This record gives sequence, C-alpha cells and structure tokens, in this order.
Amino acid sequence: MKRMQIIGLLFAVIAVGVIVSTVYQADTYASFADAKANPGREYHIIGELLADKPVREEVVDNTLLLSFHMDDGHGGVSEVIYFGGKPTDFERSDEVVLIGSYQDDVFIASHILLKCPSKYKADEAGPTEYVFD
Repeated sequence: MKRMQIIGLLFAVIAVGVIVSTVYQADTYASFADAKANPGREYHIIGELLADKPVREEVVDNTLLLSFHMDDGHGGVSEVIYFGGKPTDFERSDEVVLIGSYQDDVFIASHILLKCPSKYKADEAGPTEYVFD
C-alpha cells in the first residue's frame, strides 16, 4: 500500500471510532428502570419530586448530602442522593432533571436541573384589566 492510502485508512478508522463513541454517549432521557439495568452508566432522568416522601439534607463525613424520592413518569420511583445543597425552590419546581447513575439500588445524581415553577398560572391569576387613557 502507498503511504497516502495507509493515512487515509487510518483517518477513516479514527473517524468511525469518534462517531460510534459520540452516538453511544448521546444524552437522552431515560427511566429509572433503564438506569438500573446499566449501573455506572450516566443517564438523564426527568420526573417529579414525591411530595409525600421526606427531603433530607444532612452532613455526612464533612459532605452535604441531599436525599429525596422522585417519580420518573414511567412507573419508576427511586431514592435519589445528591452530594450538594438543595437548590432554591426545589420543592416548588414543576419538574426535576437528574444527571447521574445507579449504585446499590440508589440513583446518585451528579447534577440537578429544575424546571422553574410558573410565575403566572392560569388558575391563580385574576382577570387582566387594560386601562386606556
């Protein structure tokens, strides 16, 4: 083989490897069942905080720990542990997005993203009055 053919073949193999690894690590929303089936692999899970379960913040070995339970909307409910403080308006958020993985039947969240509660909900807002002078 000529030198240019070898370089071209090497480039093609590297390109295919990059594409395959990118597709494998693509961020998609999953359920707790999907994450539990593949412990250690990072998933994005969207759901709602269970209001009837306690939200606990405690310090364990000089680390702030937040634990709560969440429903993923697909019939899965899991305990979640996050190493960090409780985000502002955590209990009031409409939806919670977790990024993390399962370890020992507990979802360990590395990031928590909140869907902010609506400031103006239709059932809470009164009629709008317009005054024209």
